[in-house]
Amino acid sequence: MGRRLLDHLLLEAVRDLGAHAAGVYVLPPGEEVLTLEVMTGLPAEFAQPWQRISLGHPVPVTDAVRTRDLVWVGSQEELARRYPRAALVLPYHFALAGAPVVHGERVMGALLLLWPGPRHDLVPAVRSGIASACAFLGHVLAAAQQAGQPLTPRAAARTLARPGAGEPTAPGNAASGYAERLPEPGVALGLDGRVTFITGAAARLVGTDGQRLLGALPWEALQWLNDPVYEDRYRTAVISRRPTSFVARRPDGTWLRFELFPDDTGISVRITPDPGPGGETTAGAPRAEAAGAPAAPVRVGALYHLMHLAGALSEAVTAEDVVRLVADTVLPAFGAQALAMLAAEGSRLRIVGYHGYPAEAMDRFDGTPLTSPTPGVRALTEGAAGFFASREELERAYPARARREDGMAAWAFLPLIASGKPVGTCVLAFAQPHVFAPEERAALTSLAGLIAQALDRARLYDTEHALAQSLQTGLLPHTLPAVAGLEPAARYLPATHGMDIGGDFYDLIRLDAHTVAAVIGDVQGHNMTAAALMGQVRTAIHAHATAGAPPHEVLARTNRLLCDLDPGLFTSCLYARIDLAAHTACLATAGHLPPLLRHLGGATTVVELEPGLLLGIDADATYPTRTVALPPGAVLALFTDGLVETPGQPLDTRIADLAHDLATGPADLDALADTLTAPVRSAADRTDDVALLLLRPVAPHR
Repeated sequence: MGRRLLDHLLLEAVRDLGAHAAGVYVLPPGEEVLTLEVMTGLPAEFAQPWQRISLGHPVPVTDAVRTRDLVWVGSQEELARRYPRAALVLPYHFALAGAPVVHGERVMGALLLLWPGPRHDLVPAVRSGIASACAFLGHVLAAAQQAGQPLTPRAAARTLARPGAGEPTAPGNAASGYAERLPEPGVALGLDGRVTFITGAAARLVGTDGQRLLGALPWEALQWLNDPVYEDRYRTAVISRRPTSFVARRPDGTWLRFELFPDDTGISVRITPDPGPGGETTAGAPRAEAAGAPAAPVRVGALYHLMHLAGALSEAVTAEDVVRLVADTVLPAFGAQALAMLAAEGSRLRIVGYHGYPAEAMDRFDGTPLTSPTPGVRALTEGAAGFFASREELERAYPARARREDGMAAWAFLPLIASGKPVGTCVLAFAQPHVFAPEERAALTSLAGLIAQALDRARLYDTEHALAQSLQTGLLPHTLPAVAGLEPAARYLPATHGMDIGGDFYDLIRLDAHTVAAVIGDVQGHNMTAAALMGQVRTAIHAHATAGAPPHEVLARTNRLLCDLDPGLFTSCLYARIDLAAHTACLATAGHLPPLLRHLGGATTVVELEPGLLLGIDADATYPTRTVALPPGAVLALFTDGLVETPGQPLDTRIADLAHDLATGPADLDALADTLTAPVRSAADRTDDVALLLLRPVAPHR
């Protein structure tokens, strides 16, 4: 019932809004992936690259879900500017809208609508109609969930024929549909590209029996049309709903012009003789066919999958990203059910990641010696792809595999070679026997080259990232020291760009029974060099502080050290010496943001300090101090700029917002630290590190 009503609403929305194609995505509870449930107006294969879309993937429907607002793209040029990866795969003229499907407070999915483009105006009536359609769709999806019958994701989206636009099957109906579009005789294609009607004159022009073409794809039935350019012209007509044309040469040298006129029911094709590139209707004497069947070119669909994967892999950072992107993109494109990514480590072949396989099967294959006679090892060591259409075929070539079941029935073992160096093996597996056509083998081999480069880059990143995290873990304090009379809380969040490592640091140093030093700072940069310098600065401050130097001397001595080292990076730093017996804090700053002080009554103020120069600029710089009262119950907040710097917002405004949150936050110090860092913790992208140190003196127990 839920799917029938969903289909009805989708077809109504397309009709009422004047769109030529549309689709409904669902967002299953607890998932971060949109799944295409149903579409109309386009063949299902066109949507394969976007059958499942991670919410982190930048396309209009995911942006609509994330922002809970309508996303309108009025032209192909705008698509290229805002969504370059999608535009690469869809280089056609159309306009589109992506809108969130919401019920109550929950996003249930998204609605995608396409119009012939460009169309730069989104009139209020259409905007209102989209909102109404999304509201109804949200109600249907929510009702299905509440009834215990949620729309679970399927392997492929369902496709709906428009009312009155079903594929004509009877020749009379097909001819009638064609005649309504063109007065001349010719060919009628369905939206899926298959021939539904052909006149006798058109059959004679293309040189074949018309009955043989009915139900066939022209570029598969006619060898001389087996070229990606011609299939691309058909895709242009279907997606943009614009007339298009191309010229092609018959085997006898005669050039023909094909003009395609699309609408919502199919495509009318007018075929006429054409002078051709040389200005002659024929290209001379009939051309003899080459001996043997020529190799079939790669289909346009496969080429677009290559481009789609290339764009996606360019953003893959980790090996896990590579496995996920290949699983989301390649498996549905080729109808495979499982994937395993393997790489050589030492003398063995290790599983880097997998999808669709049971864990126990992967455990059996993990650690295969590189001397073993297996297809995965052979692909890696010899750089030769292996295609096996059935288990019998695999076991004939590798008898040892008869003892190692993985639950699959056909396999492609693809060597991953980057810059001439073997990186690993990618295994695509099929649940049923699968014959690999020559063009499919060519496409998979090309894909393997893209995957290899991404995996090689990702594994290097993973290694460097592990090293960076290990370095930073060693440089930042594991725990804050327990100090009688003082309650501390700290938070550190690395930037989400680069290597998740930066130069922000904090420390709490016990000086004597009643005195502690608190320090926070920020070394310029987000790399290994910044992290290493951060460690030097923290060590220098710790040494000078424990030697008894006052705040201004701690900063001055550390500054002279950095000037002598000349690391080429500057450091901001705030140092506070807290006397728990006198209930005071003496502070000095080297170009760092001032701290905030929450007083006993809850009012919060900025502690204004006379700034000194950043560390590492001038060896003779001085650092004035200021002493403020810090009674039990007050909270001193030290933080780095990553907590308050937001593009497009004045820094003073953001500091004022932080002060308000500090004043109104919970009494528990750890809960308060979580509250203050919540906005940056939930942000998808952090361009800077964040450090926060909260200090609250407490009265001694009596």
